[in-house]
Amino acid sequence: MATSVAGDGCFILNGTVLEPQIKKMTDLPAELLEHILCFPVLKHVDICNVSRTCKRLHDVCHGRGKVWGHQYKLRWPRLQKYYRQKECCDWLKEYRTRHIVGIQIRRTVESISKRFFTEVPCVGQVLGDSFAEIESLGAPEHFCEDELLFILNSDKRKTLTLKYYANKILYFLRQQKILRSLKTFLEQPQEQQSALQGAVLVDQYCNPLADVTLESISAQLDEITEKVKKMLRTKNPSHPSLRTTQGDCLAVEDFELQRQVVCALNSVLYEQLQYKGNEFDYYNPLNSYIHQVLLRCTGIPISLAILYMTLARNLGVQLEPVNFPNHFLLRWCQKLRGTEDIYDFVYIDAFGKGKQLTAKECEYLIGQQVTADYYSAISTTEVLLRMVGNLLNIGKRGEGNEKSYQLLRDSLDLYLTINPDNVQYLLLQARLYFHLGIWPEKVLDILQHIQALDPSQHGAVGYLVQHTLEHIQHKKHPMEPEMKRRSSPEHLGVQYSVGLIMKHKRSGYNCVIYGWDPKCTMSQEWITTMRVPQLPNGDNQPFYNVLVQDGTCRYAAQENLEPHSAPLEIGHPEVGRYFSEFSDTHYVANEELQMCYPEDMAETLGTVRQLYHRLAPATSNQSQSSAMEQNHDQATAM
Repeated sequence: MATSVAGDGCFILNGTVLEPQIKKMTDLPAELLEHILCFPVLKHVDICNVSRTCKRLHDVCHGRGKVWGHQYKLRWPRLQKYYRQKECCDWLKEYRTRHIVGIQIRRTVESISKRFFTEVPCVGQVLGDSFAEIESLGAPEHFCEDELLFILNSDKRKTLTLKYYANKILYFLRQQKILRSLKTFLEQPQEQQSALQGAVLVDQYCNPLADVTLESISAQLDEITEKVKKMLRTKNPSHPSLRTTQGDCLAVEDFELQRQVVCALNSVLYEQLQYKGNEFDYYNPLNSYIHQVLLRCTGIPISLAILYMTLARNLGVQLEPVNFPNHFLLRWCQKLRGTEDIYDFVYIDAFGKGKQLTAKECEYLIGQQVTADYYSAISTTEVLLRMVGNLLNIGKRGEGNEKSYQLLRDSLDLYLTINPDNVQYLLLQARLYFHLGIWPEKVLDILQHIQALDPSQHGAVGYLVQHTLEHIQHKKHPMEPEMKRRSSPEHLGVQYSVGLIMKHKRSGYNCVIYGWDPKCTMSQEWITTMRVPQLPNGDNQPFYNVLVQDGTCRYAAQENLEPHSAPLEIGHPEVGRYFSEFSDTHYVANEELQMCYPEDMAETLGTVRQLYHRLAPATSNQSQSSAMEQNHDQATAM
């Protein structure tokens, strides 16, 4: 729409001169009023005020009109993908709903730290009650996600605690959505289940915050398919696979034509694109995630086999998955369909650059003899169980840190969604949750299910039930966090304070202090193992809880720490649990940590002032943070 103002004060709209008898704004055509009210400088509050001035402007600003549609799209651009381009929608209603959901989500997230804060990191902490609160809102999922993303994408260095819990809730909500998709997938007839789609669902569940979609994975495989076709065209320009388009179901029956496809596929995948089995870092979980296999061009036998099988199928060659022990394979039938003689197949090792093996050579590959059953084709469900089982074993091999526990929990969730009556893994899940001290109510449900499936487990079940009930009782009467004042006589030897960014003198790692003890409080076994008695001051000195740049949490002696000469942000996933802001020279403790160490922030500010010649008053930091939150509240007020 072209608008301008003539010299005599007339408006020109799309070449039409509007007569000067128009004396006031409400005399303008509705189309022009809508155009004016869609100017970017006008916010939703302005539109509300305009619509109250008179009936004419109220009608122009009606809920299904252009004005509120513009406001909605301007404020929440990420949500546009949920609406068709010319959809007739009550934008005012959508705006109000999204606004209210935003307030509710933010209030819930803000309240979590007060309810779940513990000074000692709780590995694998689950905020079950808060997740239930979010779900009980009954709000559209995409509105909840959008508000959580808004929180996560705000100023990188501020509102760290809010972001920490928003991240956890978003992780949970996306996982619940993916589990529903997986259950729907498993309900489909076996012949309609795609191994690639199942593998993508596994990938999505273990990486819910990553941008992984079946569409993007399929698009990457389509690109590889086109490269194979290009290679195939040079060998056989009339090959039937060249005539296929995306989505076609072609079956090449001639064995020579199939061989040409397999040769071209091997050439493109392993020579041109340099895909290979990851022999040097075999137990890295990234090898099992399809999007990472495509990104890094490496994987383990099962993940590479799924890609290989999908590409071959795109080109008309039907390969079948084989659940071979210790090394997943594909089989390629060399006879008429319907045969199950293991010697009628060639076995393809996608991990070994597409090498073709006989049945006997497969035994040489793993160094043992196996029965004919192991050469049989398996279903998509069995493929997923094998894939998730690999992740489960990696989780069990882990170092007992947050990352390995998360992988173990995620893979157990997936395995028991696919095979919900596996007593062995149900018991492992119950023990894991019990060990981590999380979701005791769910532990009782799992134990009840185990007892119903296998009464012989009553001994293990009874023990866990008893101690889980004790845990639930303990939760009803939580202990108040210990308050440590630096001014107390027994704490006078504590030299450093929470929020300071430190360097370990011996190990060289960077870290931030989130707690301290006047003397080492660890067990005698830990003290001996860590060779604490060999330190000049032994265990009779302050020790500090620190978050380390590499993602670990450590307990360091005072004599081994020194303030960092050039303070930097510490990229640890738990930073937001303890700190609300990074302030160039130090971290600002959140309210909950300040309650545990009420005198530390003043000490920290004094230290950084002395070390870095910069004054950063606590009141300034707190006022900046609260001002930002207040501005957001004002911006969302209607």
